[in-house]
Amino acid sequence: MPAVPDGTAPRAEEAHEDREDAAAAAARRHLEELWGGDVADWQEWLARSPEGVDLLLWWQRRRELPALVGPDRYRERLAVLLSRAAPRDIAALGLGCSRRVDRRCRTPEVCGQDPAPPRPGSPAPHRSGPVPGACSRFTDCYSAHEVRVHFTGDDRHRAVLLLRGGPDAARMWVDGVPVGEGRRLDNGGWWQDDRFYVIRVGGPDGHPLQGLGDIGDWLCRIVSLLVYDAERAVEHVFVPGPDEEWTDPVLEIRDGTGHLYATQEAREAGTADRAFPLNAPSPG
Repeated sequence: MPAVPDGTAPRAEEAHEDREDAAAAAARRHLEELWGGDVADWQEWLARSPEGVDLLLWWQRRRELPALVGPDRYRERLAVLLSRAAPRDIAALGLGCSRRVDRRCRTPEVCGQDPAPPRPGSPAPHRSGPVPGACSRFTDCYSAHEVRVHFTGDDRHRAVLLLRGGPDAARMWVDGVPVGEGRRLDNGGWWQDDRFYVIRVGGPDGHPLQGLGDIGDWLCRIVSLLVYDAERAVEHVFVPGPDEEWTDPVLEIRDGTGHLYATQEAREAGTADRAFPLNAPSPG
């Protein structure tokens, strides 16, 4: 047995540790050869995730599988898998996140850890990494599907959007349920009070103030507002009347009532166009 610099033989424990380190390094090299270093970084999480590997395999074959199963079937299955996924599953795909939409997670050693429970009596915050549990929002900047996934702070609910290049082709699911079917969707929405997913949708074509929106807008100038109650699985769609100028509508929840404002300025001024009880049935 070779001697260490002080002339003594290495202990058996040290030799055992060296063998373990060499075996771990060899296993890591093999994993990277099979899956690449970015996926290998998430191995510990993927090995115990209920849905992560299925989603990863379906996503990695997104160029080949549509030819086999058809593009509609591919998109539907992708939506199902995304709707079951945890934030760390989606981070492992390499999508952009709350911190940087244009690149994959660079801190899986942090984001792959289990999230810390919220403080008693406090709502769970929406995460922006690097943070245990991964981020709460994910953005696909590079595929034709243009995936968006938005989780509530406690990860109980999630909205999945496949934008697919424009408002007429965009599709949305909340907790796996199709939402906003047949409507022109904006290129993203937001969670309100971790219960309501709010997104602008196409306004009435015959509105007297309808016209082109600003450069970069997905929708025309006058828009409607879709509010999906994830707790009750109820979809509300509010459409502006001829005298309501909804160019940037926002929702405020106060005292058990939802208040709709035409713009953020109208909200600051306290001038609501609509109000509805939170437990009201869908207006259809």
